[in-house]
Amino acid sequence: MARSLYEWLWQHEFWLPPGITWEDMQESEDTHYPQPRDLLLSIPFALILVVIRCAFERAIALPLSTKLGVRDKQRPKAQPNPVLETFYSTRRKNPEEGELLSLAKKCGLPVRKVEKWFRRRRNMDRPSMSKKFSEACWRFTFYIISFFTGLAVLYDKPWLWDHRECWTGYPQQPLQPSLFWYYMMELSFYWSLVFTLPFDVKRKDFKEQIVHHAATIFLISFSYCANYIRIGTLVMVIHDASDCFLEPTKIFNYMKWKKTCDSLFMIFSAVFLISRLVIYPYTVLYNTYYYSMEIFQPFFGYYFVNVLLIILQLLHVFWSCLIIHMVYKFICQGTMEKDMRSDTEESDKDEERDKIREKEKNGIMYFSNVTSNGYIQRNGSEPLDNRAHLANGHAKER
Repeated sequence: MARSLYEWLWQHEFWLPPGITWEDMQESEDTHYPQPRDLLLSIPFALILVVIRCAFERAIALPLSTKLGVRDKQRPKAQPNPVLETFYSTRRKNPEEGELLSLAKKCGLPVRKVEKWFRRRRNMDRPSMSKKFSEACWRFTFYIISFFTGLAVLYDKPWLWDHRECWTGYPQQPLQPSLFWYYMMELSFYWSLVFTLPFDVKRKDFKEQIVHHAATIFLISFSYCANYIRIGTLVMVIHDASDCFLEPTKIFNYMKWKKTCDSLFMIFSAVFLISRLVIYPYTVLYNTYYYSMEIFQPFFGYYFVNVLLIILQLLHVFWSCLIIHMVYKFICQGTMEKDMRSDTEESDKDEERDKIREKEKNGIMYFSNVTSNGYIQRNGSEPLDNRAHLANGHAKER
């Protein structure tokens, strides 16, 4: 059964244009073609990247964050409570109103304290600023290396300048060693992101990130097996171009270098929108959909690779909408709002909102007490003299 499945999966009708069979793709001493078994190398390479990342973050990124003044926010810790901890670990992290009432009765606590406990407990699981800084440093290091590696590999390749060259002689296009290692580096990196996904900073677009990683891995793997190496290298270089500006934007944001962060964000936005909404559709989508038809007729691999490329484009549109919204806020307000994808400050805002509400409540009670006596106290004891009067609800000096 396994052999039948294997033979069905590797039918040349799926992978190769009409008129081409696997016999036409036989290797010789001087000619090498991509082999599916080569992709297995990306798994150990990905594990090596994970080890390198851990060493990099511990030995370089964390000390660097301390020197650059990146400080972790001190969050109040949740008091030990076995009942609430069990519910938090086994049921859900954000209980509903009915569950809060039930837990409050079991613990003999007010509902508000139970709600605050869960808020603080969620904060304890949220990534620290130094962790986010270290992750951004690692990704920036890889993207900058990958981008310039791609340029070094492709600068003398004809298909970088004439996109029709992507299909000249396809699929009998020999695999060059530089292209092989460039492919393995990119594929291994995205596998490493999948391996560390449970431990990385989670944002609001977490599901989209999973789709993105899956589509990227499938796209790289399929393009390698079907020898779409040339078009695949263009996709990788285009993606790395904007990522080289995204990660330093995060780094300077964590360092609180506001002007530098805002400037880099505007540069990143321009590069992202141009590369993903202009260059990518023309260089990749149009090239793959139309130019390839000058060489061969449509087949399964043609449709499949175009579907994967369109999925990537839809994700580009999704992220472009978020970026455009942030740019609009920046233009209108003169400052860049926090990353819309980030979910790390939601509970902190609730905590601050509760504090403000409590202060307002105390202020109203205090104001009503002192005004009922016919005067307003300063610092809780000294009466204001006739230089002060009420205007619009505030005590102001005349």
